Amino acid sequence: MINLSVSPAQAVIRQLEEEPGQTVYQSEIYKSRQMLKDQQGNSWQAIAFERILPDHQDSIYLRLVAFPGTANIDHSQPLTITNSMSETLTAVDVSEDMFMDDTKMATNAGEYDLQPILMQLESAIPLRLILQTLDQQEIVLNVSPAVVEEWRSLTVQK
Repeated sequence: MINLSVSPAQAVIRQLEEEPGQTVYQSEIYKSRQMLKDQQGNSWQAIAFERILPDHQDSIYLRLVAFPGTANIDHSQPLTITNSMSETLTAVDVSEDMFMDDTKMATNAGEYDLQPILMQLESAIPLRLILQTLDQQEIVLNVSPAVVEEWRSLTVQK
């Protein structure tokens, strides 16, 4: 008889210093950078990471990036997160933290604060991320439970 037991996955956390006193932690489980498809078949990169600011305050962020020209994200709108049980949460758009010059803010990329809602995301249920765009079309990205579990692991791994 062959034993096919699998060891639990361990997240490797990569530490990057963005500037003196400001550190970002990125989970390397599943390579941290996930490729998600929208309803049109376009690929999006999803990166969850922890940022620690000079005052030692930390937060978990989700960065979503598409190829240039794919989307015109409305940065005045939050990211809407739904599951199959019709539960809805929102994550505030903090894209201005990603771009030092607001006049050069990319419309194909957004950054969202997951910290307030992260532990409310059920890791056993697939999610849908809904982005509002400037041209009134919604972008829908499906997220597997394994990806949600990776995001949640950032709060327990240091």
